[in-house]
Order: sequence, then C-alpha cells, then structure tokens
Amino acid sequence: MSDLYQGFTSSTIGKQVTRLLGLPQPARLERYADGDPLVDGTVAVGGRGRLAESLVGILDSLGIAAVTDTTGDDSFKGLVLDATGLASSDQLVELRDFFTPLLRRLDTCPRVVVIGTPPELVKGEERVAQRALEGFTRSLGKEIGRGGTVQLVYVAEGAEGAVHSTLAFLLSPKSAYVSGQVVRIGAHGSTDAGEVGDWLRPLAGRVAMVTGASRGIGEQIARVLHRDGATVVGVDVPQAASELQAVMKEIDGDHLVLDITAKDAPQRIARHLKEKHGGVDVVVHNAGITRDRKLANMAASADKGDRFEQVIAVNLTAPEQITRHLLDEKVINDNGSIIGVASIAGIAGNVGQTNYAASKAGVIGLVDSLADELDRGITINAVAPGFIITQMTAAVPFATREVGQRLNAMAQGGLPVDVAEAIAWYASPGSTAVNGNVVRVCGQMMLGA
Repeated sequence: MSDLYQGFTSSTIGKQVTRLLGLPQPARLERYADGDPLVDGTVAVGGRGRLAESLVGILDSLGIAAVTDTTGDDSFKGLVLDATGLASSDQLVELRDFFTPLLRRLDTCPRVVVIGTPPELVKGEERVAQRALEGFTRSLGKEIGRGGTVQLVYVAEGAEGAVHSTLAFLLSPKSAYVSGQVVRIGAHGSTDAGEVGDWLRPLAGRVAMVTGASRGIGEQIARVLHRDGATVVGVDVPQAASELQAVMKEIDGDHLVLDITAKDAPQRIARHLKEKHGGVDVVVHNAGITRDRKLANMAASADKGDRFEQVIAVNLTAPEQITRHLLDEKVINDNGSIIGVASIAGIAGNVGQTNYAASKAGVIGLVDSLADELDRGITINAVAPGFIITQMTAAVPFATREVGQRLNAMAQGGLPVDVAEAIAWYASPGSTAVNGNVVRVCGQMMLGA
C-alpha cells in the first residue's frame, strides 16, 4: 500500500507546497532486500570504553567497513560511539565532541548507535552519566532526519562479544522503522552469543512457529524468517485455513490450523511441534484481534459477546498458556527464542482500546515475568509496533489515518516487514544475550513513552 502523502511530497510541486506550509517531508526509507550488504557504505567508530578497541574488528566480521580516522571530508553511512567509558556527568560533553563534526557528513538514511553500560548495573556518578545517554539518543533521533535512526545499546560487562547480531540489525536497513530505542545485551540471563554460520541466513536449520501467519504482519514475519533460513510452522484459525496453507506452501513451510484460545491448543501445538519437527527454536506470538469501544460501552452482549474478554483471551491469555506449556514440556529447544508482539497502545494507551492496551501491556509483562526465570539459554523479548500500514489500518478514516502516520520522527507509517525484521533479529542464534527487551517499531512516535 502506497503512502499518497509521501508521493505528493516527493513531487516538485509537493516539495514547494509542504516547504511553504511547514508540513513534514518524509524521506523514503531504505529497506533490506535479500542479498544486499548489511551496510552500503562506511561506519565511523569512536569513543573510549570496553568495546572501543574491538568495534572495528566486530564490524569487519559482519562485512561492514569501519574506520576510526574521521579526518577529511568523507561521508558515512553510520556512526558508532563507545560511551561505556563515561563515568561522570561532566564527561557527557564527549558526545557532542564526537557527533557534532560528523552529523553533516552522513549519507541518507544513516544509522547511529551509542553503546553504554546498563545503569542498573553500576553505581554513583557512573550510573547518572549512563542514564543520561537515553535522553541524548532519543533527542538526536528526533533531530537526525533524512530517514536516519539513532539507538542506545546497553552492554553489560562480560557481554562485549555478544553485540554482533544487534549491531548487524541496527546498522542495516533492516531497522528502517526502529529509532530512539534502548536495547540491553547481557543484562538478563546469558552474556554469551550463539554461533552464526552465515549472517545472510542466520536461522538456517532452525524451526520457527508463527501464530496468525496467514496475512498481514504475521505473513510477513513468516516470509522474513524463511528468508533467513528457518523452517516456518504457521498457525491460524480455521477461517483462514486456505490463506495459511497458500503462504506456507509458497515458503516450503508447515501449517497447523487451530484456534489458539481452544482449551487444548497448547497441547496440540506442543504435540505437532514435537512429532513433526522434534521441537521448536523460535516461537512468535503474533495472532491478535481488536474489539474497540470505549469502556463505558463495552458491556458484554448477547449478539457481540464479551469484547473485553475476547481480546484478552486471544492477545494475552493464549500466548501465556502456550508459552508456559511449551516450556514445561521442553518443546522449546536450548537457546530458543520466545517473541511477543505487543503494541505502542500497551505503552501509551489509546481511546477505545482499554481491552487491547491491557492485553498488549500484558505481553510486556510476560517478558518481564520470564526474562530472569528462563534457563537453557532461552530468551524472551517483544516488539511494540506503532502505526503499521496494513489492510486493517487502511480501513481507518482518511484523516485519522494520515495524522496517525505523521506523528513520529519519520513522519510516515511503517510496513509489516519492519516488524518482521525486528523479530528476525531477536530470533537469531547470535542474539542469545538479547533478553528481556521491548523494542518499539514505531518510527519513534512523538506521543507516549
């Protein structure tokens, strides 16, 4: 689905009109295509701290060109600053000293990453300085423009060797609609990363289950995981059986038709995954519904049923019960990934969505609940999409839809592939130290957290 406003702003007259009226001019975002290099250009690296000496080598191992010498007038596709050495607030000026001379030398759709230490793992002045990095990166994310993104990656001591998958994601076009986010590596569970044989197909040999896989975001998740080498087991309701089968046939996947809210759904899923695949490596809880209405008008009725209970059951109770059963029965393999799909509504709330927002905040709660309890190297994380352009959002009234798409730093809606790419990053065996995170895929929305 095309963005008509963006198309207009790209025209000669559109540029003139929007500039005159002070309207947003969204940049065309660069997105990853199969076979592309992770970074089409050079990344400048700087700073002082635990990763300063190893960053160039890390990026080189990913096939990303990196330099520490920023003299001259060369342009850069990305900037990475090791700020783990900042131990007091007076040292924060080093952020300015590194970035200010380089920001005007960035290519279109640039990537900026600041690396810090989780504040909760340090004390005193260092904790203050490290926490300050969040305000810096989020503000820079709203300044950078030209389709650029800015992220903060907190790396726990001992997890320096586990940053590869995260840098590969955040520096590449795969993170086109992710900005202003804080990622923690090694702060919960393992500080080690698993082996990745091929960074272009990191999921080769792994089995991934995706619920709600017949259309929309779920279909795109299935396609991206397949692209990265996974065997995909798609799950959806009987009403979507034909669409599900068609998608799975196209990507050489497997399918399971069932209602995830059925009493025996956890058992049936576990049995299918165990008998046909010997277990599962990646579990993606994508299936979800909306039943919007203001709370004052949400009483259960004979014709519409219980709108509140329906949403909670599909979006939260079923994923929780399925997850716990798969864990109890050890259907999830060692170093597996559990990934939930939350929503910006679960963080900031939304009118008419008390049920939906509660369910999606609950998904975040499930991450918080299990992150420090999981063993065998299993991780749990979530994505929180903002305004993603789908068939569902296409039905939103035009004015509401246009406003909703513009209220972020990129002044545009995201695509289902943007959510899928973030999930593929979590699913990578190189992300075994990425645990307990909730990353918003929202273009850095201006409203909410």
